Amino acid sequence: MARSARQSKILEIISTKEIETQDELARELRNANFEITQATISRDIKELGLTKILSASGKYKYCFVGSEDQVISNKYITIFKEAVISVKSAMNLAVLKTMKGMAGGVCGFVDKLNLNELMGACYGDDTVMLIFPTTILAGEAVVTLNAMLS
Repeated sequence: MARSARQSKILEIISTKEIETQDELARELRNANFEITQATISRDIKELGLTKILSASGKYKYCFVGSEDQVISNKYITIFKEAVISVKSAMNLAVLKTMKGMAGGVCGFVDKLNLNELMGACYGDDTVMLIFPTTILAGEAVVTLNAMLS
């Protein structure tokens, strides 16, 4: 019970504050009346699958990437920009042309974006196809993805 309460508190803390180090996290937990060691914090970070991302303030902070409101790492955005050659619409589809062998990674990244009403995605070696219920939604996705490229 103590572990689950502590880990819940960790998730609460990192969702409300920019926590850059394990020491900062330990201080916040102690302020919330949790007795904690550095080894326990390290283990909790690993078990929760926390990662560090660059925040809007320019500092690195811990975040939880497995939730519905997934935070996208700057590394993934950089890879997306480097790998995607073009994004175009074709009826209710958005078609992304990528460098050879990069479509799988790009497709996984696009899935994390939670594009409005994306019905599904598939990929080959250098092409990703995103399926939308309407032409309008596909067009909106193309605009969003092209904006990420610039």
